[in-house]
Amino acid sequence: MQKFVYLFLGIIFFSSCTARKMTISNKQARQNNQDIQREHSASIAAHVQMTSLQYIDRYKAIAIEEMNSNGIPASITLAQGLFESGSGNGELARVANNHFGIKCTSDWKGKSYYKDDDNVNDCFRVYDRPEDSFRDHSAFLKRKNYTKLFELDKNDYQGWAYGLKKAGYATNPNYPALLIGIIQKYNLDQYDSPEGETAKIKRVEKVITQIDKNTVKAEKDSVTRVASPDKLYTVKQGDTLYNISKRFGLTVDDLKALNNMADNTIKIGQKLIVVK
Repeated sequence: MQKFVYLFLGIIFFSSCTARKMTISNKQARQNNQDIQREHSASIAAHVQMTSLQYIDRYKAIAIEEMNSNGIPASITLAQGLFESGSGNGELARVANNHFGIKCTSDWKGKSYYKDDDNVNDCFRVYDRPEDSFRDHSAFLKRKNYTKLFELDKNDYQGWAYGLKKAGYATNPNYPALLIGIIQKYNLDQYDSPEGETAKIKRVEKVITQIDKNTVKAEKDSVTRVASPDKLYTVKQGDTLYNISKRFGLTVDDLKALNNMADNTIKIGQKLIVVK
């Protein structure tokens, strides 16, 4: 009876997206990827290798559009796209239209593509069009840990480069320097534009309101995930976020995101979600 209850709770509380993030066999990953490749066969066949300059020319308009709407410097978006997608020539960009290497999360309801990254068969998001990837990049950044970045001027690419690393976007310690180097090499800051104080206040208020709504939804989702006892760990004396994260193959940022934690404070007896 107890097994049946846990199975029932699992069906109710875990979306198919969450399931995709859990262990998947090589055979299942290969079959899924073949399906995606068939669906996108026309665009894959039509793909022509792009130079970095061609990539910039192709996607500068959507980067500027997202900057004006959300405040992310166009130079940052383009630099990240160039770096993460290999100027649009990488496998994820060609097959999945994923230009930023954004992985599946518990709130992702779209299709997936599996590729070895931090783990074997990591789950990445699939988009119908490249522009959808750019828009989702902006939406992905509207999370609590990135809030302070949106308070920067929308032409402060250096502040954004260092802020992304500090907020946990990348683990590479050289990530800010890599982005800044790409921006300066291709003069990408020419696509950034300043904004007046009144416009900035309105833009920041709009984005922070959206982030707050996303945070409330994430908190509700986290309550749902608690329903499965085998996904929880109870904090014991001597535990730290770091040693708990290493024990379960997570990063500290992963652990904090799963549990909607603003800092590293934990207490004995606290229950933490330890499975993505």
